[in-house]
Parts: sequence; C-alpha cells; structure tokens
Amino acid sequence: MALAYFQYYLSEALRWGCVALAVWAILDSAYRPVVAYTVAEKLTKPAWMLINLVAGVVLYFFGFMQILGLVAAVAVGVYLADVRPAVRGIQRGDSRW
Repeated sequence: MALAYFQYYLSEALRWGCVALAVWAILDSAYRPVVAYTVAEKLTKPAWMLINLVAGVVLYFFGFMQILGLVAAVAVGVYLADVRPAVRGIQRGDSRW
C-alpha cells in the first residue's frame, strides 16, 4: 500500500513539474521578440507559442505518462534546450562564432 502511495505522489510531482516547465516555455516564447526566431533560423514565434500552449494543455489534462504527454514533454524540452538558448543569444547580441 505504501508503494502505491509513493508511486502516485511521485507521478503527480513529475506531472506538475512538467506542467511548470510548459508554463515557463509559454511565457518565455511570448517574451522573446519575433525577429529573434527568424535570425536564429527556428520556427516562427506564433508556431512555438502554439506548440508550447498545446503541450501545456496536454500535460495538464493527460500528464506525461500517456503517449501524447511524452510527445508534449519532448516538445517543451526541445524549446527549452534548443530554441530558447538560440533566441536568447540573438536577443542579447551573443555571437558564438
């Protein structure tokens, strides 16, 4: 019985952690300028905002243990690990040459 409670609370903690990351990605993609996405050669700002918004909704309603939740978590991870650093570097004026 204790193991079932542990698994439940662990999965809920991970679920809400993924939702928090999705909210962070949504707010960050809304904050960045439109031109930075084009200069960084990424998808457009509305596309990333829509991807992050849909991912956040899926993670909120389904969690990350469903196949849709895993896809949503990967989408948020791609934004935070690949797109955000590139767009942030353009916005700050960093050139990584």
